[in-house]
Amino acid sequence: MPWTATGRYDLEPAPGGLAFVQDLLNTISAGKPREPDLLEDVEVARTWLAQAFANWNEETGQPAPVVEITADDLQELRDFRHDLHRHLQLAGTDMSPKSHPVRTPTAAQTALRLGADGRIRAEARGKGWRQVASLAMIEAYQAQCADSLRRLKSCRNTRCTVIFFDRSRNSSGVWHDVRVCGNVANLRNHRARKRATAGTA
Repeated sequence: MPWTATGRYDLEPAPGGLAFVQDLLNTISAGKPREPDLLEDVEVARTWLAQAFANWNEETGQPAPVVEITADDLQELRDFRHDLHRHLQLAGTDMSPKSHPVRTPTAAQTALRLGADGRIRAEARGKGWRQVASLAMIEAYQAQCADSLRRLKSCRNTRCTVIFFDRSRNSSGVWHDVRVCGNVANLRNHRARKRATAGTA
């Protein structure tokens, strides 16, 4: 099944459960023409979350949590999304967190469970948006331990900022699509250099 938020930007999903984190981040309003924010309306958010949980279950084989999202959850979930997005932006640059302060995302409640197969798994806890944030944090942490979280990046085009999974060999990708955002940025930089040269002539 397609990941609703990520698929509308024609992006390939991140591997495994990390795709849930990517899809949450890509619920933002972005693109040209701009896609709507999937966390602005409670019914739209519920529809997105149901599909995202179904995909997560298919990717991980774990039972999807049952979460009831209310209108009161939406702003908190958008704030969490913003904080996580900002941290990814900082992680992909040499910017200092002190010079670009971000709020520390809410600590997520989790439980560790020993399964019948002998494996220990982290389970999301909390209610509403907190449970969604908990699952996202678990997947992000596991990806960090596997050294794959660093490949989840925000497009460097400030007019875009969608989240893509960088599959380049040396993890050097900066655009979600070189043709869409890279060429536009390069053309903009070329024109700026041309103007600067003409101004000094």
